[in-house]
Amino acid sequence: MTLLDQFKNVDWQDIGRWPLVVRASAVGLWFIAMVGVLGYLFVVNGQWPELDQAKKKQDDLWSQFDERQRKAANFEAYKAQLKEMEKSFGAMLRQLPGKTEVPSLLVDISQTGLAAGLEEKLFQPAPEVKREFYAELPIKIRLTGNYHELGNFVSGIAALPRIVTLHDIEIKPVEKNSYEDLVLDVTAKTYRYLEEDETAAGAGGKKPLKKRPGAP
Repeated sequence: MTLLDQFKNVDWQDIGRWPLVVRASAVGLWFIAMVGVLGYLFVVNGQWPELDQAKKKQDDLWSQFDERQRKAANFEAYKAQLKEMEKSFGAMLRQLPGKTEVPSLLVDISQTGLAAGLEEKLFQPAPEVKREFYAELPIKIRLTGNYHELGNFVSGIAALPRIVTLHDIEIKPVEKNSYEDLVLDVTAKTYRYLEEDETAAGAGGKKPLKKRPGAP
């Protein structure tokens, strides 16, 4: 009887009468199945955490790649934007007066109040406050006049070619229960660019990092 005939004539419900070759084949198949199951449980299944870590690392690398690719694609746009920012910054710096220009600027601020029709009661420059590359010059001002004249003064300050900001604004009537004549107390701040010798002295003698636009 051939091997194929032995398999065809097997009574699958009576294991005791299976031919030897069939029983050996069944044991072999069972052994292979058990090896596969055990291999999955102890080898493959134990490597899932490593696989998860590898996938996470791959995702991180792809994210880094995408980010760098976007930066590379926008590099020229960033350069153009930086150039525009430097241009705007330079334009602002040019609005800061130098040390020799400050007296005329103070006169301009005072004249702005007089030109608006206000009466100047106080115009007191305070000691300047030095910052990194500029200095603040606070000026305490008290003016009297009507509402429209005060508005004209504020508009005139905004129209000055130099940067002047208004702080601590307080408006009150000259006389109680009368709002025709008003008193304006305000601190005007203008700013001047620090000269190279001043920035060098403030940095402990180090060479200044910035120069005023147009300076040699």
